[in-house]
Amino acid sequence: MKVVVLDDDPTGSQTVHGCPLLLRWDPATLRRGLAHPSPLLFVLANTRALAPAAARERVAGICRALRQAVAAEQAEGRCHHWLIVSRGDSTLRSHFPLECDVIAAELGAAAGEDPAGFDATFLAPAFLPGGRTTVNGVHRLNGEPVHTTPFARDGLFGYGSSDLAVWAEERSGGRIKAASVARLGLAALDAAAASPQGHRALCARLAALDGNRLVAVDAERPRQLAALGAAVRELTAPAASEGWGRPRRFLFQGAASLLNGLVDLPPQPLEAAGLAGLRRRGGEGALPGLVLVGSHVPLADAQLEVLLHEPGCAALELPVARLARLLEGPAPRELLASLEQAWREQLQACLVAGRTPVLHTSRGEVFCASPAERRRLGEALAALMARLAGSLAPQLGYVISKGGITTQALLSEGLDLVAVELQGQLLPGLSLVLTPAEARVPGLPVLTFPGNLGEAGTLRQAWRWMEGSPAAAAGG
Repeated sequence: MKVVVLDDDPTGSQTVHGCPLLLRWDPATLRRGLAHPSPLLFVLANTRALAPAAARERVAGICRALRQAVAAEQAEGRCHHWLIVSRGDSTLRSHFPLECDVIAAELGAAAGEDPAGFDATFLAPAFLPGGRTTVNGVHRLNGEPVHTTPFARDGLFGYGSSDLAVWAEERSGGRIKAASVARLGLAALDAAAASPQGHRALCARLAALDGNRLVAVDAERPRQLAALGAAVRELTAPAASEGWGRPRRFLFQGAASLLNGLVDLPPQPLEAAGLAGLRRRGGEGALPGLVLVGSHVPLADAQLEVLLHEPGCAALELPVARLARLLEGPAPRELLASLEQAWREQLQACLVAGRTPVLHTSRGEVFCASPAERRRLGEALAALMARLAGSLAPQLGYVISKGGITTQALLSEGLDLVAVELQGQLLPGLSLVLTPAEARVPGLPVLTFPGNLGEAGTLRQAWRWMEGSPAAAAGG
């Protein structure tokens, strides 16, 4: 079975390893991804950075290319059992249900068995290593209802309830009624994990779903999502087990932990020291690193402050308000080019001085007149950081990139990559990817660091690992 993940930013692979992450989605690139031996294929759609209409268009284009790629693989006797997951943020910030609606419209009848499309969509936002759990249909962050956290006040994806059924009604503008959302609770999942009878009962319950009903999934422990995955694999197999009739077709909107339930991965080959040891080296030893911090959530602010107390780090701040005025003014390209050159020289001076440059945006959110203006500013800032990092990349041993939009721009624009290979997690939820041998800068480790993850000292801890100080890293 192949699980294809449409990731709305580059950080959703934060619980898995050994799989490709595609930054392009033409049919040929998708076919190479489908042929990879991993049961997982990530397509980094980066739709969270887009306006709804643009996100709709991108997901539709990916689905059409994917349908073509799968058909070509199936014509050659491969890829007959595959699932699709819309991976969204574990703090509920996403284009839901828009992306699932597009996938259902484009791929609902792609396999040809059932013209009615998907039987159900499972909503499973749990990210267990990051403290995101769902109990009795209520989604929580470290035990706190997620709607009471700063993430619920996001300027673009804010919401007012932690109850997934109520959240779905809110996000759909009332189209999905809270009362229509089915709930898959912990008791049923624990029973399925505990005995064959419980597994069969769960299969029977899922087999009865139809009409693409939305199902809110509880999860507190990995075994619960593993029980869901075992039932899904049995019910969706091309030759469905006796007693279930036709293979079922399910769609998923979930966070990272769902993927560990759907596939059974072997242990991660490299532990933290091995991943840090992938740092590039030159003639005189290990090459220096670079840290990018584009995320502006309060947790990112705290992590940046702690990191900058390290004497081995040197800050270079990009003044967001000034850049916003410049971008709206006359001749922005010429003025920005002059500033870029000055910032590039400052970064270079840090490297020459033997310190790690920490390139970050100024803290706080700048007022924008509209969501479209805010997105344009975010894209411009990410592209600027990506260009600066890309110009330094041949001299670097590693990059730590905090923030989804920042990381996507770094990989696709700054490093001009088609795909990267996921090596594993340096720390819980922090994935390290490696640029391929044919890249402009081959073998460059990039630590993809979500904006909403960790404690105040986690960014410093990651930097210490990459700098080869595991004892200091262990101290946080």
